[in-house]
Amino acid sequence: MFTGLIEEIGEILSMKKGAKSARITIKATKILADTKIGDSISTNGVCLTVTESNKNSFSVDVMAETIGRSNLGKLKPGSTVNLERALRASGRLGGHIVSGHIDGIGTIVELYKEDNATWVSVETTMDILKYIVHKGSITIDGISLTVAYVDENIFKVSIIPHTKDETTLITKKIGDEVNLECDMLAKYVEKLLKHGETPKERKPVSMDFLLENGFV
Repeated sequence: MFTGLIEEIGEILSMKKGAKSARITIKATKILADTKIGDSISTNGVCLTVTESNKNSFSVDVMAETIGRSNLGKLKPGSTVNLERALRASGRLGGHIVSGHIDGIGTIVELYKEDNATWVSVETTMDILKYIVHKGSITIDGISLTVAYVDENIFKVSIIPHTKDETTLITKKIGDEVNLECDMLAKYVEKLLKHGETPKERKPVSMDFLLENGFV
């Protein structure tokens, strides 16, 4: 598990692609201080297992499922990525509970400044938007953020200068893809509400449905 609080920005040193998979080597320093083979590191929000490590870099293997569901397949040498080590049981949960299992991709459609904040608008599919609620949590490229606006096509977050300086989000451009992980609570609620129902009996989980049943 992770928190969505980025510890370091890493740099892709090499990316060896197979037919549908890849092996990625990433330059880093801070997160490698106590990293061992087999440890999990969130890379742009994707939980990956360290297969090789030294004091300056680590390597991971990325399978076809992950390549297809995330933006990792579009990385190249020189690309930067958000990095976070797995949460220690004794650590503070400063962001929210993040699994590192990406739900899908979003596309940056707008970026604009408002005083010291930067607004980021992301377009994605209804399969993902249905889990996103106003003032709820969302993970964008591994960053824990608060949803400031959501409708049937997009959602928006507003990032503070610290987040801008310590993550890769501000380097994104219109049209860039980002990895999205919804708050897992919404997915568990949906599963529990549909348990035992036949497909014909199932109702879509909407904001009105959650309000009626006391979940928000």
